Amino acid sequence: MKYPLSIEQLIDYLVKFPGVGRRSAERIISYILDTSKDDIEKLSNALMKVKSSIRLCKVCSNLSDDEMCLICKNPSRNKDVICVVEYPNDVIAIEKTSSYKGVYHVLMGSISPLEGRGPDDIKIERLINRIKTTQVNEIIIATGSDMEGETTAMYLVKMLKPLEVKISRIGLGIPMGSNLEYIDSATLTKAIETRREF
Repeated sequence: MKYPLSIEQLIDYLVKFPGVGRRSAERIISYILDTSKDDIEKLSNALMKVKSSIRLCKVCSNLSDDEMCLICKNPSRNKDVICVVEYPNDVIAIEKTSSYKGVYHVLMGSISPLEGRGPDDIKIERLINRIKTTQVNEIIIATGSDMEGETTAMYLVKMLKPLEVKISRIGLGIPMGSNLEYIDSATLTKAIETRREF
């Protein structure tokens, strides 16, 4: 059985979301139809606000609704230790551990020759400039343990070594081929505590 055209069109949009299949999209639409128009308007406005107001922090490239993200603005954060991650979701994953007190640099991707992404496609140059212009004692590389994450980590080491800053890599507990956003807080805490120096 086919739904009315407007519902089919909405299903087509919803299944583009990660983890949303057709059945999940149908359940979401059922919820929408059972919800008041006022609540749906609020949801629509919230979506538009996120799309129009969220930007990348001018310092670290984390998500922010201001020029600087809350972490970079926080005076209690240790600004001489920078944890380099691939995506903003990785920042959230590490923050959930409550064990890391430094700041971040978000690359907004990883090096993946198979997908046509090279070093110029991620925010490595911004990291290098940041290290050159601020007092940084340590860089913690917290890219994923998959092939792209490891390739990115090795490239970062090559680029950062001449800057004479301590470089370490998160350690124990991260399974090969996994993404940080799916790792539990205890494992991530251990990985940061047992980081190794390059």
